Amino acid sequence: MSNQAPNQARVIPLRPQSARPGTARPVSERPAAAPPGEPSADRAREPLWRDLVGDVLRRERLVQERTLKDVADAARISMPYLSEVERGRKEASSEVLAAAAHALGLGLGDLLSLAQNELTRHSARGRRAVPGSPYDGMCLAA
Repeated sequence: MSNQAPNQARVIPLRPQSARPGTARPVSERPAAAPPGEPSADRAREPLWRDLVGDVLRRERLVQERTLKDVADAARISMPYLSEVERGRKEASSEVLAAAAHALGLGLGDLLSLAQNELTRHSARGRRAVPGSPYDGMCLAA
């Protein structure tokens, strides 16, 4: 039975207490999750595409010293939605990504190329050849 008083809501935190609200860590600093069946959580997980694209958008916005509101207005998307995209919480459509990229002076291809470079850099750090694979015996990390 619950120890709670009636008519009181119980708060269940969605993120660790160490994470401050409103802050997002770059993909490289996010905690690694072990794949199913693998005991070690030390192995770096492959980042999600939305995390990579969001990191690129946020980094470019900050380099240009522009506010979230300024870029959202220029892209004609809501500020909360752009924030969610930057934090990797929303899987944005290609139209939204193109609008955000153009608001930052980038083409959609530029945005996707920068995200692909991040994915390549991240993958090269954590990649290991699997015994018996075509890459067995090859050095994959640059």
